[in-house]
Amino acid sequence: MYLVFRCDCGRVLYAHEGNKTRKCSKCNKTLKVSNRRILAKSDNIDEVRLYIQKLQNEIYHNTGFIKASELKK
Repeated sequence: MYLVFRCDCGRVLYAHEGNKTRKCSKCNKTLKVSNRRILAKSDNIDEVRLYIQKLQNEIYHNTGFIKASELKK
């Protein structure tokens, strides 16, 4: 089971349910997973990734997530 939550800086993160801590990739703060408000849970990592992309797009207004293969050369 994967848990989706937000860091204090606003970044949406996920962690495996058994993890005690998670380090934010944006601000490098170490967070206790048990102290965070859980936004979503899922067994499917693909669902979690899509949910995080959706939330990040809402927060940062069209971040433009695309695959590396779709980048213009």
